[in-house]
Amino acid sequence: MKLTQGMLHHIEVNVSNLYNTLDFWGWFLEDLGYSVYQEWEKGQSWKLGNTYIVFVQTEERFLDVPYHRCRVGLNHLAFHARSRDHVDELTMKLKQKGTNILYTGQHPFAGGEDHYAVYFEDPDRMKVELVAP
Repeated sequence: MKLTQGMLHHIEVNVSNLYNTLDFWGWFLEDLGYSVYQEWEKGQSWKLGNTYIVFVQTEERFLDVPYHRCRVGLNHLAFHARSRDHVDELTMKLKQKGTNILYTGQHPFAGGEDHYAVYFEDPDRMKVELVAP
């Protein structure tokens, strides 16, 4: 069995505004160690190891129903942080950028007393989680 068997190869996310998405995700993914992998007029991807994340501009004809994480489909993406300090550092950066932080009343233990994380939303309101080891 290869070490990559069963691991995610890539995730592709359709977005309502590619420019806003790239601005939001670029710094975050690069902070986590991802680097730009592919770029084209309607999309861009970042890669870390054998996995990459792709963001693609949704066609105009499909923009009439906005994304919502409580509908059928993807609920959220969760990423490993380096440490609790890393979660705290990125929480501050997210706040400085005006990002909507979720569950602020329970932060950083919204996932439970043994789960140190920050939860936030991207420009399309997709939930993102950064979890400390």
